[in-house]
Amino acid sequence: MFSEKPLEQNFHASGSLNAGIMISKVSQPWWKDATIYQVYPASFKDSNGDGWGDIAGLVSEIDYLHQLGVDVVWLSPMFESPQADMGYDISDYQKVYAAYGTVEDVDDLIEACHSRGMRLILDLVVNHTSKEHEWFRESRSSKNNPKRDWYIWKPPRYDEEGNRKPPTNWRSYFAGGTWTWDETTQEYYLHLYAPDQPDLNWENGACRRAIYDNAMRFWLDRGVDGFRVDTVNKYSKRTEFVDAIVSDPNSEWQPAPEQWCNGPRIHEFLKEMNSEVLDHYDAVTVGELSNTPDPKGVLPYVSAAEKELNMVFQFDMIRLGTGDGFGSKYEFQPWKLTQLKTFVERWQKFIEGTDGWTTVFCENHDNGRAVSRFGNDSAEYWETSAKMIALWQATLTGTLFLYQGQEIGMTNMPKEWPIEEYKDIESKNFYREAEESRDPKRIARIMQGLQILARDHSRLPFQWDGSAHGGFTSANVEPWMKAHDNYPRINVAKQVQNPASVLSFYRRMLKLRKDHADVFIHGTFELVDAKDEKVFSYVKASFDGRKRAVVILNFTEERVALSKTVTALTMGYRLLVETSTSDAREDGLLDAYAGRIYVDY
Repeated sequence: MFSEKPLEQNFHASGSLNAGIMISKVSQPWWKDATIYQVYPASFKDSNGDGWGDIAGLVSEIDYLHQLGVDVVWLSPMFESPQADMGYDISDYQKVYAAYGTVEDVDDLIEACHSRGMRLILDLVVNHTSKEHEWFRESRSSKNNPKRDWYIWKPPRYDEEGNRKPPTNWRSYFAGGTWTWDETTQEYYLHLYAPDQPDLNWENGACRRAIYDNAMRFWLDRGVDGFRVDTVNKYSKRTEFVDAIVSDPNSEWQPAPEQWCNGPRIHEFLKEMNSEVLDHYDAVTVGELSNTPDPKGVLPYVSAAEKELNMVFQFDMIRLGTGDGFGSKYEFQPWKLTQLKTFVERWQKFIEGTDGWTTVFCENHDNGRAVSRFGNDSAEYWETSAKMIALWQATLTGTLFLYQGQEIGMTNMPKEWPIEEYKDIESKNFYREAEESRDPKRIARIMQGLQILARDHSRLPFQWDGSAHGGFTSANVEPWMKAHDNYPRINVAKQVQNPASVLSFYRRMLKLRKDHADVFIHGTFELVDAKDEKVFSYVKASFDGRKRAVVILNFTEERVALSKTVTALTMGYRLLVETSTSDAREDGLLDAYAGRIYVDY
């Protein structure tokens, strides 16, 4: 619960706090204080009863997002696409996939957001296109085509017996190799993901200019406010195209991210993207930055002086439990709270003393649900887990990103669901690869990993109410993906009028975060009790040190005693928020999956 005192009394006891927040808001870019909400269009709201979510459905629920406290809607790919990878295989950057609507529907969405003081950003997917894109059709038509060099083509190699082999032994993110043979021109093309997604060649200046015109200016000129930039550090490949070291002796294909992540020209390309396009608009960018674990490697991307990206998603924390991201990605590895603390601390503190910025998130379209991964989705602990996660996320420094359904505590798919209910290309490819091994233990391990980590979990239809399919689509229609079995229990309608619900708690936490922006959005972070495997505690403070908050989170299903260190820190502090209403506090204890905030102002 929130403290017994009214919010205004808790937060605005002195005029100096309000003044401090106003100064911060004036001096900071708008996107730093924003709460950004990701919408996966296929699964959010179906307005026309065809089983697919659509842009008109999103427009119809824009007030729901506004009332939640959302400032920016991030719409995942809605462009024309064969849907081999749910829209991340784009065949036309200036058209909308018919099931989602039209370009005019996007215009309506822009207007719906702007009229409410909100903004809209789109996915910018320009590492690759669909193989059905006109650019690739031309590129593969002949070696002499002007667009041949817009993609990455290489001749085959041959072994001692004269058998044709791909140019390298690189493993794809979606299993298998990264090269596909093209009969027409007798060469291989590179694809880091599916064969349906050939990689663009950013070394070609004409290709880059076409990207800027077709994928960026077209939408910015219509009023879009920026981009989430997909696979942003993969544009510059190392052009030697050498084999990767064999790290998996049981596979023909080897992980090789060092060959395509953070390549030699990546910063040059991003600076050019800004000078050519983004500097001419009030647009925000957040990049998807994989395989970059060292803060020294991340800072150049987000330094304001470098003029590349405003912020990035760094994935150490959200990838807890996964393998190397390649062959062992879905062989789940149990993790410890101390590991989570290490990652959170690293990416909270790396901007301190710099001109960089960071992001806060624990869910997206590529990962399992936070309640199921970082909390406990059992009936006993689901609600308090979801509230604890809300409190945790709302008190961290950086721009906050929420994923659709996070605010009502949506959970992973039931473990009883068979592999046939998994629709994602990555899930299906990894499972098929395991089946081909004919190793029952490996198949079982992959299935267990998918039950926890699969991208499918986040893509189930949004749960609006207790009617058929959770109110996502018409009762007599089968949605493109099955609705969760628990939609009668977990849905918006059941929570929206309940002041004790997860949704209501998220609303209040988002307001609290902004009311205390100098502490929670812009404040410093200090980890407490780093070795404690049950309780995650930290101190947030305004940069002038005048305001301090202590956040305490129990990541276990046990009622735990607070350490002497934490108890001492909170002496004389006022309880501002707690997620549990039991008598644990009076006994110096913290309930299972409970959280509290104490402040000294």
